[in-house]
Amino acid sequence: MLFPKQTATRALEDLSGMWQFQAEKSPLTATQPLPNPIWMAVPASYNDQTLNRQLRDHVGWFWYQTTFSVPQEQLRKRNVLHFGAVAQNCEIYINGKQVGKHVGGFTPFEIDVTQEVHVGDNDLKVRVNNLLDDTTLPSAELHEKDGKYTLRPRFDFYNYAGIHRKVQLYTTNQTYIEHVAVNYDIEGNTTTINPDIQINGTYAKAKLSVIDEDGQTVVTGNNVTATLVLNDTHRWEPLNAYLYQLRIELFNDRDELIDSYSQEFGVRTIKVENHRFLINDKPFYFTGFGRHEDSLAAGKGENLPLLNLDYQIMKNMGANSFRTSHYPYSEEAMRMADREGFVVIDEVPAVGLFENFNVSLAGGMKEGTTWTNLDPEQKHKQALREMIERDHDHPSVVMWSVANEPASHEKGAHEYFKEIINYTRKLDPQKRPVTIVNIMMANADKDLVGDLVDVLCLNRYYGWYVNLDDLDGAKHDLRVELEKWHAHFPDKPIVFTELGADTVAGMHSLRHAPYSEEYQVDYYQANFEVFDELDYVQGEQLWNFADFTTDAGMIRIGGENRKGIFTRNREPKAIATYLSRRWNDMKKE
Repeated sequence: MLFPKQTATRALEDLSGMWQFQAEKSPLTATQPLPNPIWMAVPASYNDQTLNRQLRDHVGWFWYQTTFSVPQEQLRKRNVLHFGAVAQNCEIYINGKQVGKHVGGFTPFEIDVTQEVHVGDNDLKVRVNNLLDDTTLPSAELHEKDGKYTLRPRFDFYNYAGIHRKVQLYTTNQTYIEHVAVNYDIEGNTTTINPDIQINGTYAKAKLSVIDEDGQTVVTGNNVTATLVLNDTHRWEPLNAYLYQLRIELFNDRDELIDSYSQEFGVRTIKVENHRFLINDKPFYFTGFGRHEDSLAAGKGENLPLLNLDYQIMKNMGANSFRTSHYPYSEEAMRMADREGFVVIDEVPAVGLFENFNVSLAGGMKEGTTWTNLDPEQKHKQALREMIERDHDHPSVVMWSVANEPASHEKGAHEYFKEIINYTRKLDPQKRPVTIVNIMMANADKDLVGDLVDVLCLNRYYGWYVNLDDLDGAKHDLRVELEKWHAHFPDKPIVFTELGADTVAGMHSLRHAPYSEEYQVDYYQANFEVFDELDYVQGEQLWNFADFTTDAGMIRIGGENRKGIFTRNREPKAIATYLSRRWNDMKKE
């Protein structure tokens, strides 16, 4: 599936805007208008666009409805309806007829609606639910009684729902390009490209062109299987991006252009050896954040102005990377990461694969039988397939994360993740490193999957969920665990993908008490002191870039996780200045 764009042969219409919306409290039919709709913006979560608490927290099904118009000339083309993401599961109806459905809330899908649309106004309805269970990603405990659902998430962020990314209608001719992978090998300054291009339909000839950032054609080929040799390659570097385009053009026997498409790509190498992470054969130390797609009113909806601001803040601070915690971000976010030079750990939405997970962590979690009682493998593989199909050509993506904080210490974890990781490796033409983000209770003594991964990614909260207000004890316990990991896997780099302390912006303490801005600074200084002592620690991605919405709870003040370096409105806490100085000094070394 290609990113939808307008080209010389393809028209593109954005259906974003105000749609009608209604929660399903009794059966509704797609053949009739919604009886009591309200207005909702698309793309966006629906939850925070209403003051109705019952509607905000509705668990179950709901409907969106809009119309779009098709001119007569357009019916001569192939018409495709593309959804960037709908959370969590949905059914699509055109003019009262179901034309498709999709499971999973963070990857795109599309439907050929050529046979279903007609000249003039067409009715589009999307029936969506926010239901998660023991088989889904993310995972949750779901109960149903008398047609009413209750849901207990096994994760610590709000279960926003709705049409989260753009809905677009695009056209192609009957012969069209349906898949492009820019596969390449690098030797010195020479890049050999052997693209995988899949065409549906017949054509007489094809032309391939590689175009540099100056718009100059630097190499061409005369068929879709041509090998393209790119000399004097300009490599994509962290925070110094360089992007080429592979342009594919198809012609009929009258030499008329029948389809064209350009795929951006960057050339770089990735290697893990001697407990180092190497990009273009140079050691790379990850600095940056875990983040959430989370903003006022839009919820998890695509928010390009905020995304742009966040990236500029990150670059100004000296951050070079982020993890897509805990799901693939919008494709626009990935394309911008390519252009800005951010390094990305791309994470599938396998969060909550821990039967007895609870938010507090402090009280400890009972060991359960996750790999017996949960059955996520089918949807896990689907989510991996869709993520890698979408993101395989993004140079920013340097590693796949196949799960966040699973019960990797419980019986059955090794067998489950051996299958999942082998599947991931088969899908990726670039053979990137693969990781599983490790939870605290699956420590170096208990974890069962460390041998399967290329990089050890740890989420650790010494000084917060354990050793609270005892930073000397936190440093000691952190060192002890890291030394054990290194003894078990001396050749594997360790990257911290989460560490943090809840901090109420504006709260200060002479004694640097927990929750104060002073304690947050002390907390990070203590952790960084340990990181800097150990050369096998190869990165620090903090939790979190900004405060984000959660379910209400005793430790979630105002329904937010407040570990952000910034508030939800991007106001900096005291730690932001310290981090900026640390990371920008690292860049000078």
